[in-house]
Amino acid sequence: MLKSHEKKYLRGLAHSLKPVVMVGRKGVTAAVAESAGQALEDHELIKIRFLDIKGKTEKQALTGELERKTGAECVGLIGHVAIFYKPNPDPEKRKIEFPG
Repeated sequence: MLKSHEKKYLRGLAHSLKPVVMVGRKGVTAAVAESAGQALEDHELIKIRFLDIKGKTEKQALTGELERKTGAECVGLIGHVAIFYKPNPDPEKRKIEFPG
């Protein structure tokens, strides 16, 4: 579980990122979860865009489902874009270091 200042730091890092996974009308399919998992393994911090999803509660439900299926943590949900973070299990290979 990340602390609020860590989430804020990650949202700042994610600002320049482009969404790498798209979630459409079918929701979080196995392919979407697999794609998100692979992107998290490669990058640790990714953006996911929700297409054709109306309503904040539906986006929050899909975000929770992605968290469960990928083991990542959502650090921000702004508009139609969610930011996910999952550190590399190997401390030697981690790309993101928190300040302080």
